[in-house]
Amino acid sequence: MEALVPTAAGLFLVTLAAYLATLAFREFATARALRASVDMERLLLGERITEMAERRRRELEKAERTWDGFRKFVVTRKEMEANDICSFYLEPHDRRPLPVFMPGQYLTFRLAIPGQAKPVIRCYSLSDAPKAEYFRVTIKRIGPPPGKPDGLPGLASSYFHEDIEVGNILDVKAPAGQFWLEPADTTPVVLIGGGIGLTPVLSMLQAIVDANARREVWFFYGLRNRTEHVMARHLHRIAAQNPNVSLHVCYSDPTGECQQDVDYQHAERVSVDLMRRVLPSNAPHFYLCGPPPMMQAMVEGLAAWGVPHERIHHEAFGPASVKSAAAATAPAAAVSTPVEVVFSRSARQCVWDGRSTLLEMAEANGIRLDFGCRAGNCGTCITALKTGTVDYPSPPGTAVETGSCLACVAVPKGNVTLDA
Repeated sequence: MEALVPTAAGLFLVTLAAYLATLAFREFATARALRASVDMERLLLGERITEMAERRRRELEKAERTWDGFRKFVVTRKEMEANDICSFYLEPHDRRPLPVFMPGQYLTFRLAIPGQAKPVIRCYSLSDAPKAEYFRVTIKRIGPPPGKPDGLPGLASSYFHEDIEVGNILDVKAPAGQFWLEPADTTPVVLIGGGIGLTPVLSMLQAIVDANARREVWFFYGLRNRTEHVMARHLHRIAAQNPNVSLHVCYSDPTGECQQDVDYQHAERVSVDLMRRVLPSNAPHFYLCGPPPMMQAMVEGLAAWGVPHERIHHEAFGPASVKSAAAATAPAAAVSTPVEVVFSRSARQCVWDGRSTLLEMAEANGIRLDFGCRAGNCGTCITALKTGTVDYPSPPGTAVETGSCLACVAVPKGNVTLDA
């Protein structure tokens, strides 16, 4: 028995030592994990501070370099990108620095087109990331309306393609618009461009690449075939050099000359169905720009997929606006009492049909209102409201003063009287 006591004591001491060693190791591991967590929090905090400082720097720089009204720009380069699609490079005539704009924004032009009684106002999206030396817009020449070969082609786009040359001077407003992306953010994004609607999302893609951002990007580009393919080599180069960028070019009508997996990836239209097959989830933010029918289908489809409204960002070009999924499926506004719209200076009184914008009502009744973009961006159609209030199915891209409305996107909330 006496011989077992030292043995038991030895085992106890060994066990105690092992236990204490385990406790020490756990404390060491916990302390090490805590230090790593603190270091990670410091790193993330440092990144957030750097991001906030960068945003503040850009805001101050933009405030210092922006301008009111129109500024003179020289066309320094004109480059055909595809059939009827041309890029114009613009440098400030006064050679002062350019502001840093947000990718996705647009420029407003005041064009002195021969034969027109007054200047023509048009908005075109910037198609490159912010550069210190120049702005770039990429413009498609608009032909006659479908089914009307003898109709008039696009006035402003034809003027750019046929009359504007290197060395010409244009009047340009500072970059503006509510459709934009923060390049330094890290949230995964899906960028979708249909036809010439590629331009703002191309600006976003280039800005993300220029910022060396690590965020995941899925880029969808829909067009008919290679004759319309803008900057094909540039897009393929971006995808090849940036593993975080996944390129998906969709040809809806590929010709025999088009090579799948070389020119394009998908022989179909851009659709939510395609995205459900390609994307890992519906968690990213979606930025869309294209013809109104495509945009409407995409917004409705994304909503049906469960993408929250606040993660769907869009800009339609052309006269139509994109409605929310709920509004898109609703019939024309049903009203128990007819809504009257009075154009006071024209001495005309009309009844709203439940769908038309105030600009469309004016045009249908032979009343001339100035307009530019027909999308609530340029402010050309601003009209004084003498009585009543209006609503905007889609938020306008420019600020509206109290007592006025943007007729191209406004609808009446009740009886209204316009100073028109």
